[in-house]
Amino acid sequence: MRTQKKYVNPDEKQIKKRISKNKAARIVFFIATFFGLAVLAVLIIRIVTQGAGYLNLDLLTNFASRNPENSGIKAALLGTLWVMSVTIPVALILGIGTAIYLEEYAPNNKFTQFIELNISNLAGVPSIVFGLLGLTLFVRYLGMGRSVLAGGLTMALMILPVIVVSSKEAIRSIPQDQYEAGYAMGATKWQIIRTVVLPAATPGILTGAILSLSRAIGETAPLLMIGAMTFIAYVPESIFSSFTVLPIQIFSWASRPQAEFQAVAAAGSVVLLIILIAMNSIAIGIRNKFSKRN
Repeated sequence: MRTQKKYVNPDEKQIKKRISKNKAARIVFFIATFFGLAVLAVLIIRIVTQGAGYLNLDLLTNFASRNPENSGIKAALLGTLWVMSVTIPVALILGIGTAIYLEEYAPNNKFTQFIELNISNLAGVPSIVFGLLGLTLFVRYLGMGRSVLAGGLTMALMILPVIVVSSKEAIRSIPQDQYEAGYAMGATKWQIIRTVVLPAATPGILTGAILSLSRAIGETAPLLMIGAMTFIAYVPESIFSSFTVLPIQIFSWASRPQAEFQAVAAAGSVVLLIILIAMNSIAIGIRNKFSKRN
């Protein structure tokens, strides 16, 4: 008996193939997301359980000590806030100002393209290089010494390229018809930038700023290069005082052989993580507020 060959619609076959690829991609992306979240959860659980015994008020109010039971992060915590109080305004003002100039005012020629290319390349330079730059420029050439000001400016230089690039992309995404509507109403270029471009680009600008500041608050190498202290028992009184920061203090404790200091380092890591989450939450809240307004 002769069997009849089943006819397969080529379009249907292609659709099934695409559905299979889509399912495979979905599984791969799910595994990647699950793996990342699982590693993060294990890391957080590990440092919380390890440092739980030292998570108390004494950790926040005591200075560093050779005795792990009496060790605290008061100097490092306030030093971090001092450094970030210099880094945040300098990096945001210079970064957003540079992005506005390059996108709105600078002529489109080879020199401008050369500058933009170098800014993009600087975003990938290792942080230790910015530490060497800060040591040479701020500490030695400008005579700032191992101060909060030198540390804050060094960290601002490190995150500046990322803020410039992200701000440029946010400004560039504004539709051209919004510019034309502003000009049609008789507004000047600066009025359009101030009232139309910047409010619309704020969510994108803040996204880049959040990522940059998160990197700055956790970096250790640049501040070690400019000579930030690893052990001090006083609080910075001005931007010209010597200082230490949380990552350096945690690094110092973690490098000691005693198990008690490892636990204190874990407790300090939890505090650093809480500060980071608080900063990001505030910035995300501001970003969402501007997104709803637009």
